[in-house]
Amino acid sequence: MLLPVANIKSQIKRIGTNEKSRLRNKAAKAEVKTRIKSAVYTAETGADDAASYLRLAVKRLDKAAARGIIHRNQASNRKSALMRHVARFGAPEASDAETAGVDEADAAAPEQGTSAPAGHSRRPRSSSPSRSSSATKAK
Repeated sequence: MLLPVANIKSQIKRIGTNEKSRLRNKAAKAEVKTRIKSAVYTAETGADDAASYLRLAVKRLDKAAARGIIHRNQASNRKSALMRHVARFGAPEASDAETAGVDEADAAAPEQGTSAPAGHSRRPRSSSPSRSSSATKAK
C-alpha cells in the first residue's frame, strides 16, 4: 500500500478506500478475463461443458457491469465478441447462454408504447411535482 501524501484525515481515509476498491476491481477484472479465456478454450476444444463455461463468463461480465467495474456497453461488446467466437466453433449452446436471463415472453414481445429503436431502452419519465407545468408558471 502506498504511503498517504495528504495531511487531511478524511483524505487519508479516502486514499485507503480507493486502494481497497482498486484491488477489488483488479481482481474482478482478472476473473472476468479468466472466465472468458476458459470459455473460449472449452469451445475450441469441443468440451461437453462448454456451455456452462460460456454461461459463467457471461454471468461474470454482467456482474462486473452491474457493480460498475466495467461499463455496461463494454460488457455487452465483450459478450458479443465471445458469442461470435464460440459460435465459430459450432457450439449450438451459445444462443442458449445469451438468453439465459431473459424470459421467452419478454424476448418475443417488444415493449408497448416506446418510440426507441430496437435494442435501445428508454427510462420512463417520473412525474415529479416540481417539474409540472403549474410549478413553472408560478415562477
